[in-house]
Amino acid sequence: MRLESTPELEAFRGTVRAFVAEHSPGIKTHSGVRAPEPALMPAIREWTAKLYEAGFLGIHWPAEYGGRPDAHPLEPSVVAEEIARARTWPPVGAASLASAALIDFGTDEQRSRFLPRIRSCEDVWCQLFSEPEAGSDLAALRTRARREGEGDDAVFVVDGQKVWTTNGQHADMGYLLARTDGDVPKHQGITAFALDMRSSGVDVRPLRELTGTTDFNEVFLDGVRIPAANVIGRVNDGWRVAMSSLGRERSGVAARGVELFAALDDLLRLAEQTPAALDDSTHRQAIGELAARVQVNAAMIGQAQSRMLHGTEQPADALLGKIFFSELNHDLADFGLRLQGTDGLLIEADPEAVADGWWQDAHLYSRAYTIAGGANEVLRTQVAERGLGLPREPR
Repeated sequence: MRLESTPELEAFRGTVRAFVAEHSPGIKTHSGVRAPEPALMPAIREWTAKLYEAGFLGIHWPAEYGGRPDAHPLEPSVVAEEIARARTWPPVGAASLASAALIDFGTDEQRSRFLPRIRSCEDVWCQLFSEPEAGSDLAALRTRARREGEGDDAVFVVDGQKVWTTNGQHADMGYLLARTDGDVPKHQGITAFALDMRSSGVDVRPLRELTGTTDFNEVFLDGVRIPAANVIGRVNDGWRVAMSSLGRERSGVAARGVELFAALDDLLRLAEQTPAALDDSTHRQAIGELAARVQVNAAMIGQAQSRMLHGTEQPADALLGKIFFSELNHDLADFGLRLQGTDGLLIEADPEAVADGWWQDAHLYSRAYTIAGGANEVLRTQVAERGLGLPREPR
């Protein structure tokens, strides 16, 4: 593997870094993919619009919608890395997923209607995929959409429930999967929709989590009427639309590598401030092991990027990267908490809490990464089947 940055890419990085320093909405105080407080949303919308206007988001969109399709393939990763390095807010919501689906499968009318509003951040999108009975097994979703009427007046009436919807409380639009045919194999009867979250019958209920924050939501859909013109792709072809858009999002992987290096730096500072921590050989070995794993994670990201550039990606690359990152992220937070001894019991807002309780919050949230995007246990099975070609477990 060879992955050496070009002078042009490094010049681009410098431009992005300067832009982020000048325009970002401030430090993101919690780790992970978190929903901002409502009062911060106007600033994040403005920040996101500036990133698009400067050409730092939507880089590989079609030129007619503001993209630069001939840009270096790693430019989106550079932008994600620099936002993570500044510890500021990335764009919130699922606009990258929705835009990928619209660009690859949407109609000209849909692209003209939705893409400019994504660029201006007039529309924040959320992802309406997971359900209480269909998380890692997404194809088992039960939300139903039945067609009523024909022609221009046709609508789909949707009933069901979604859950773990990040930023659902802030979203203007939803990228929805619903079952439109229950008489075919489960992967074949799903349709993708663009849903106006202000539609009658949409009920968003924030979930209060272990961290005390409300990053996720459950969304109830009761007789929601979606115009047939909002079908993304073809009816009953939503599985292909969803898998394609999920496969297009790679830049976040690079940002996670930067986040781990930042967490490792924080851990070293914490160890230096902890009496006798660095004098304990067990602690030194544990920190050394974590540092080695952070470097391995960076090498895995580099390998995946190299394969992407050369068109040799492997089915297990993204799966292994997610498993490795999520478990290392948890172990870093866990060790940071244990270093504090009994002070690790203090929580955010306690005046005696280390770093205002950042480690405690990060530790609690870290479990979400092992589940989001597919539980690690399920992903390991997929690595065995897709990456190693092992036979499927008999049903």
